[in-house]
Amino acid sequence: MSLRNGPGQVPRRPVEDRPTALARLGPAPDDRGLPVLVEAVDATVDPAAWAAHETDRLRALLDRHGAVLLRGFAATPADLPRLLRPLAGDPLPYRERSTPRTPIGDGVYTSTDHPADQAIALHNENSYQSFFPALLAFHCALPARAGGATPLADCRRVLARLDPAVVERFARRGVCYLRNHHPGVGLSWQDAFGTDDRAEVSAYCARNGIEAHWRPDGGLHTRQVQPALARHPRTREDVWFNHAAFFHPDGLDPALRDALLDRYPREDELPHHVTFGDGGPVPAADLAHIRAAYAAEAAVFPWRAGDVLLVDNLLVAHGREPYRGDRRVAVAMAGSLDRQAVGTGHRSGEETP
Repeated sequence: MSLRNGPGQVPRRPVEDRPTALARLGPAPDDRGLPVLVEAVDATVDPAAWAAHETDRLRALLDRHGAVLLRGFAATPADLPRLLRPLAGDPLPYRERSTPRTPIGDGVYTSTDHPADQAIALHNENSYQSFFPALLAFHCALPARAGGATPLADCRRVLARLDPAVVERFARRGVCYLRNHHPGVGLSWQDAFGTDDRAEVSAYCARNGIEAHWRPDGGLHTRQVQPALARHPRTREDVWFNHAAFFHPDGLDPALRDALLDRYPREDELPHHVTFGDGGPVPAADLAHIRAAYAAEAAVFPWRAGDVLLVDNLLVAHGREPYRGDRRVAVAMAGSLDRQAVGTGHRSGEETP
C-alpha cells in the first residue's frame, strides 16, 4: 500500500501487519458513553489505512455506540473520503441543504457556515429527506478558543425518553416539512439544491416526492411528508428520526421568530415550518418535550486538533455549540439510505422489509 504524506507531516506507519495493535479503545470522553474513543498508539498511524483493515471492528462499534472518536492519528480533512469508503462508500453531495456550507473538495465540506454566536440544535442529517446519509465523518483541524463542541445524543435513548402518547401521535400522523426559499431571505433554492437550473430542481423534487411550487417573485415553496421514526437496517432498533423540533419556528430565537412573523404573518410562508403529516399543528408542549429529551441525552466532548468523529446518522443526532475564535471542522457523508430501506418503526404499525 502506498501512503502519501502532506507537507510537514510525519511519515505514516504501514498497517498491513498488525492493525489492531496500532489503536486501542479508551474511555468515552462523556459520562453518557458517547462517543466511544479509539486512540492511535502514535501519530504515525494512517487513520484511513487503519480503518480499512478494521472495518468490521469499526462497524460493530458504530452499531453499538452510534459514534466513534478517532484520536491521536493526526488526520487531515483529505482523509475523510478514504475513511468513509470501506465503511459506507464514496462521499455524497450535499443536496436539499438547510444550512450554508463551503465545498473543500472530494465530497468534503465545511461542517457549517452558520454564525458562530448561534447554537445548532441536535438533529439527524437530512432526516427530512427521502434519501439521507448513513454515515458522517467530521474532522477538526482547529478547535474553537471557547465553545464550539459537537453535542451528540443517542436517538434510541431519545425515543425511550419520549411520552408514548407523543410518539404515537408522530408515528401515526408523520411530519410535514414546509420550506420557502424567498429571494434574499435565508438559503436560496440555488444554494439548497446546488444548481440554478429550475428544470433540474423540479425534476429532482418530482423524483423524491417533494411538492414544488415556483413563485412569481422567483422563489420556491416545497412540501414533503416523512415518517417520524425509523428502524436501523442492521441493528433493527427503532430510533427517533425527524426534523420536527429542529425546523419548527417555535425553536427559533424569539427576536428572530418575531421578525420573520412580522414579514411573513402566515407560518406556512416562513423559511421553515413543520406540521403533522395531515396538516394539523404540532402542539408547543410536544415540541418542548422533544427538546427536553434531546437535552437530557446530550453528550459533549471538547475537540482536539486532528480528531475524527464517525457518526451513524440514524443512531445518533449531532449539533453545535456557539463558539468564540476561529474554528475549523470539516464533514463528509456517505452511504445513501432511503425511507423504504429503514421503514417507519414498529410503533407506526408498519413492518420493515
